[in-house]
Amino acid sequence: MTSLGSNDALPGDAASDPRTTELARRLEVVRTRISAATAAAGREDPPGLIVVTKFHPAADVRRLAGLGVRDVGENRDQEAAAKSAELADLDVRWHFIGQLQSKKAKSVAKYAYSVQSVDRPQVIDALEKAISREKDATGRDDLECYVQVSLDEDAGAHRGGAHPLEVESLAEKIASAPGLRLAGLMAVAPLGADPEAAFERLAVISAALRANYPDASGISAGMSQDLEAAIKFGATHLRIGSDILGSRPAVG
Repeated sequence: MTSLGSNDALPGDAASDPRTTELARRLEVVRTRISAATAAAGREDPPGLIVVTKFHPAADVRRLAGLGVRDVGENRDQEAAAKSAELADLDVRWHFIGQLQSKKAKSVAKYAYSVQSVDRPQVIDALEKAISREKDATGRDDLECYVQVSLDEDAGAHRGGAHPLEVESLAEKIASAPGLRLAGLMAVAPLGADPEAAFERLAVISAALRANYPDASGISAGMSQDLEAAIKFGATHLRIGSDILGSRPAVG
């Protein structure tokens, strides 16, 4: 792994930009953690890194792209649509990871490479229609869709997602929808719970899904605080925000 410990390692004019230097150093720390956790898990295939840039400016996404980041995650359509339009010249893929309202599907279809928060049939119907229109208009590729599954055993601590027993029916609906591609599962470890136990449960659900849909091998799991546990139990994608971008900017 190339070290970014000195300004000489930064691309172009980035060495003179303190924010780029900060992002480079933070990114290096996270990548080192990922490499170490991958080795500790006995894996040869490190998971992909999706940098979650919610509440941070488009300028930070441009800096990250210059540092080799290709996958960017956003939680809100309004913010994602604006950033993706402003940064249309960049070779980055936009992943929608927040709760999706059906009425936002038309907008999301214009920029999203994947939607990782599919948790109910109505969203699938809306995405299918929106992607069909967008394909006719622009010829865009199929949309990758992840079923978001809830790992919360306590309904009062629910952090979003479908019940594990609903995964199969949602997967079948995605797989049969033209323009959508079933990519796998996404989940968030429950608050206050052991992330290893949660991600071990997710791995079991993923194995059951792959038994019927072998290509749905994606497991999007793990954030700044629990990426090691996610890697241990087979995460193929990590969603990292604060450890790379720092605290959200002050408003006003």
